[in-house]
Amino acid sequence: MSGTVPGMVKGCTGFALAEALLRPRSVALVGVSDDIAKTAARPLRFLRRAGYGGEVYSVNPTRATVQGEPAFASLSALPERPDHAFILTGTDAAIAALEECGRLGVPVATILAGGFSEAGGAGVERERRLAEIGRSYGVRVLGPSSIGVVNVHERLVLTANAAFAEPDLPEGGVFVASHSGSLIGALLSRGKARGVGFAGLVSVGGEVDLSVGEICEATLDDPKIGGYLLFLESMRNADALRRFALAAAERGKPVAAYKLGRSAEAAELAVSHTGALAGEDDVADTFLRDCGIARVESFDGLLEILPLLNRMPPRMQSKAGRQPAVGVVTTTGGGAAMAIDQLAIRGVRVAAPSPDTVRRLAEAGISAGEGRLVDLTLAGTRYDVMKAALGVMQTAPEFDLVLATVGSSARFQPDLAVAPVIDSAREHDKPLAAFIVPEAPEALLRLNAAGVPCFRAPESCGDVIAAALNRRAPRRELATPPPPAHPGAGAGAGSGAGRTIDEAEAYRLFARVGIPHAPVAVLTVGEPVPELPFAYPVVAKVLHPDIAHKTDLGGVVLNIADADALSAAMAAIRGRVEAARPGVGVRTILVQPMTRGVGEVLVGLRRDPQVGPVVMLAAGGVLTEIYRDRALRLAPVDRDTALEMIGEVKALQALAGYRGRTAGDLGAVADALVAVSRLALLDDVTVLEAEINPLMAMADGQGAVAVDALVRLATADATVQSQENDTENRSGRNR
Repeated sequence: MSGTVPGMVKGCTGFALAEALLRPRSVALVGVSDDIAKTAARPLRFLRRAGYGGEVYSVNPTRATVQGEPAFASLSALPERPDHAFILTGTDAAIAALEECGRLGVPVATILAGGFSEAGGAGVERERRLAEIGRSYGVRVLGPSSIGVVNVHERLVLTANAAFAEPDLPEGGVFVASHSGSLIGALLSRGKARGVGFAGLVSVGGEVDLSVGEICEATLDDPKIGGYLLFLESMRNADALRRFALAAAERGKPVAAYKLGRSAEAAELAVSHTGALAGEDDVADTFLRDCGIARVESFDGLLEILPLLNRMPPRMQSKAGRQPAVGVVTTTGGGAAMAIDQLAIRGVRVAAPSPDTVRRLAEAGISAGEGRLVDLTLAGTRYDVMKAALGVMQTAPEFDLVLATVGSSARFQPDLAVAPVIDSAREHDKPLAAFIVPEAPEALLRLNAAGVPCFRAPESCGDVIAAALNRRAPRRELATPPPPAHPGAGAGAGSGAGRTIDEAEAYRLFARVGIPHAPVAVLTVGEPVPELPFAYPVVAKVLHPDIAHKTDLGGVVLNIADADALSAAMAAIRGRVEAARPGVGVRTILVQPMTRGVGEVLVGLRRDPQVGPVVMLAAGGVLTEIYRDRALRLAPVDRDTALEMIGEVKALQALAGYRGRTAGDLGAVADALVAVSRLALLDDVTVLEAEINPLMAMADGQGAVAVDALVRLATADATVQSQENDTENRSGRNR
């Protein structure tokens, strides 16, 4: 073999990775089978049928020929080093084959076999070995459990997925990356039926090395790729996915994802309300939205969304403006009603035409009626009527998107039924989509060929339009992710492990990022009550790092009027808490002045083990988990994002002066939310969870203050030290 420098290959990235992975000049099929009924026989058949122009080497130590072609006993016996090796052997042999790839300097190896981390302890060790081989030799690994890669334009069908026996693979600009191998075949077959053209499809499998994000990032500058569809089973390697998504947004290449795991059972338990309310799927949803990735909830929606994303830019950060609105034109009232129902349950506003639009429709000879949709009835089957109605609606300022719902004529006269939709989409910039009510594949193919977003079911229609309207432009601050978990964090980051600090220590941590809190005094139970640095009435709370929810154990007494009452309250707190939690000794009590604001707010931060820190805002109080009325973002956030989050929490509308109530200082709430999010930027301590519940919102212009705090740090982090010498004096703490 020529051109080989054993053990000296640097792992390829970027353009070099894309070349070896998706445009290799030569491939080796390691363990390819001669039995065409076996999975390991498929890649050779598929490559030959597709007309791949590079060299294909069959490697099989037990045969001189495979499927009528010469076979080599090993990779070392090949006449040249292949760019890409597809390892089709069993689990143990795959490890040996990868090591041979490394010694020979093969840039990329795809591993079909399973039996790794999903197979228990022994499998985890085998997967660790794969990663070690890849790192030590610089060979990039796709898989394990990868069913292969396909580059339609290059006729590279390097896959064992049976669906790729499909003749005439449809070429186009859609690139698919999937954790699931079988799903790339399903996307191909379903997409072909819809007229979707593909640039490439990759099954990433176990992501021991190459991930969805890194693979897609390597293809971003390919002019043949116009958009990306992702099928995700988890959010592992989220940093690479974030980096890719932001770079795709810069290039104007839309990204959509279908993410498994919406069930409540997947939520991770944690000590704070924030952890309970920011479960696994909630965090994944926040991550995708903040990165500008449109998330769909249906498989059909994943295949149907890119044409709409190509016509509809992501919305910028919302201000106090109106909610996006959809206008509906139909020839079938029942069909339109189905679509409107699906839009409504996803929170999409279907708006009635404005008086001016009604007038313009009337001038075109069209009666808009009284409802939210423009029902043309049978007259709408005429080209001129539908075309005129769409022209008026697409130029009406009250609509962000127009949906044309087409009835039975789409099946029997597909060319005539969709012609006005296609022509209108070409003439106007405003997005126009079509829901075809009957089974009308020819009409859908015509719309797809013209690049018009179209749907065959009301569910996917509502799903796609909602996902497109809710797609946000990525936030600039996400380009620089927060520092990773502190070296001492270990496996506990984001899980139930870690060390909870007491409330007084939490306030010292808050002081570092500028979070305001009520003054505090720390007193010892059983000692005389000293003069406090603030006036009565006060609140007394148990101060202990192992007690997260003080009220549940009787550890809080409110409205204490004087020193004698405070002494009695401290003794009572100790008695109740030690009775409820035997073995927990109560020695200190935290005292604060009673603080009454206009309203109570919960502000929290949680470090997710996969996507990193997430900040949450909700209505404060002990019932916050019941209502699940909250807003989530990746941390850190800026003030505009914080204000946007405030607008999303329904319960906080009362703080805006609802029905004459005293308005709260929402600007100060936003500032506190920004400050809490900065806890994620600390590089000497890893905050796993931090929560203020409640943050008291004072009257407008009077600020907001934290009156309770819960913080969990990575176990190995040292006790938080104040960064300013006078912090304790200013907080009013007594020694």
